[in-house]
Amino acid sequence: MLQEASELIGLQVYTSQGIYLGNVGNLVVDVDENKVNGLFVTNTNPLMVEGSKSVNVPYRWISSIGDIVILKYFPKRVAVKRSPKPKAEKLPIEE
Repeated sequence: MLQEASELIGLQVYTSQGIYLGNVGNLVVDVDENKVNGLFVTNTNPLMVEGSKSVNVPYRWISSIGDIVILKYFPKRVAVKRSPKPKAEKLPIEE
């Protein structure tokens, strides 16, 4: 059964264990291929995603879509990747 993309926005997303992940905020679409690559999930559960950041859930992780979205896979916890701080450069002192 086909669904309109706009019908997916706002649906609640749950893991296969029934844990609430967040809401569908948008779709990740490959315009050249005319296909949906995934769901952009917003307002995420802070127990699942550090800092309640939005996440992109690949389409292959989705089990079913109806009144809610059920995932067949999602990591136990998603941490925010921090980039290392650059080291301060020593500038030459002019006399």
